[in-house]
Amino acid sequence: MKLLTTTAFCLLLLISSQAQTPLRLAIAGLSHGHVGWVFNRPDKKDTELVGIYETDQALVDRFVNRYKLDRKLFFSDLGKMLDQTKPDAVSAFGAISDHIGIVRACAPRKINVMVEKPLATTFADAKEIQSLAQKNNIKVLTNFETSWYASNQYVHELYEAGKLGEIKKVMINDGHQGPKEIGVSNEFFAILTDPAKNGAGALVDFGCYGANLMTWLMKGQKPLTVTAVTHQNKPDIYPKVDDEATIVLQYPSAQCIIQGSWNWTFARKDMEVYGTKGYAVAVDATTIRERLQNKDPEERKKIDPRPAPFTDPFSVLADVVQGRLKLDQNDLYELPINVTAVEILEAAKLSAKSGKTVSLK
Repeated sequence: MKLLTTTAFCLLLLISSQAQTPLRLAIAGLSHGHVGWVFNRPDKKDTELVGIYETDQALVDRFVNRYKLDRKLFFSDLGKMLDQTKPDAVSAFGAISDHIGIVRACAPRKINVMVEKPLATTFADAKEIQSLAQKNNIKVLTNFETSWYASNQYVHELYEAGKLGEIKKVMINDGHQGPKEIGVSNEFFAILTDPAKNGAGALVDFGCYGANLMTWLMKGQKPLTVTAVTHQNKPDIYPKVDDEATIVLQYPSAQCIIQGSWNWTFARKDMEVYGTKGYAVAVDATTIRERLQNKDPEERKKIDPRPAPFTDPFSVLADVVQGRLKLDQNDLYELPINVTAVEILEAAKLSAKSGKTVSLK
């Protein structure tokens, strides 16, 4: 008994020690508008910032002054930063088109990666990222704000429990008034309005949420066809990319309508799922509207936010890399769903350009 007690005690000490060891985290790029998150979590001790890669010196100076950062953290050469700082993981905050280069640099060094949505600008890049991750046994996660939403998880659980029946129609609406209208930084604006760096305009910026969520609901199944229509409502502001996009995904017995827009009156991220037994609407992160068979009328409810670590993407990254959290392959963060999401977006761009429905059979 004494031996067992001592062994158990030592095991607890080991687990505690591992839990308290911060993830060595490096940042690749500072131009993405979401990068401020990593500098605004002083209450979190699960990561240690060991390096920042950025080639724009004016941007470096701005971040040094804003967040009182040590200039020794900064590198203008990605490979040099990786070799000198030896991070456990890199979080990418540059253009989407940069993701493939970052994974190419990190994967052979066995460094895990988390990118901001979507995974890549092209299906070819997405497949290469997946191949590199598998070959080098690293994690490549894709961070979507909607992955943090308890409401989406609730709707998914209703469906998995059979309470919605068979899914027939899904409507996913994402966007805001427009990058310029909400005042994004000049660097982020330059990315979002560059078709090479961002992949498209609103079609990619906000259409990616629907592609990610619907693929999750469909357990990785690809749609039979993709049909998309895009438009430039504000060509004077966004001359090179679309600011309005509607994507229709057709499955054997279900249809999904994805609406990504830089023309909404207000910012929104909501999802409506209609099945043969009822419907559920994720209104925002913690608000649900539902109507199920034998339950009249519609019910509106508030639910608790997702538990830790799912309220913070860096905490998710730390827990996954350090082995405290094992994600299902059908998780919103994981590669299978996000590679398919990029395939859908590429088909949508082709459909919008050609005016024809694209088959993914």
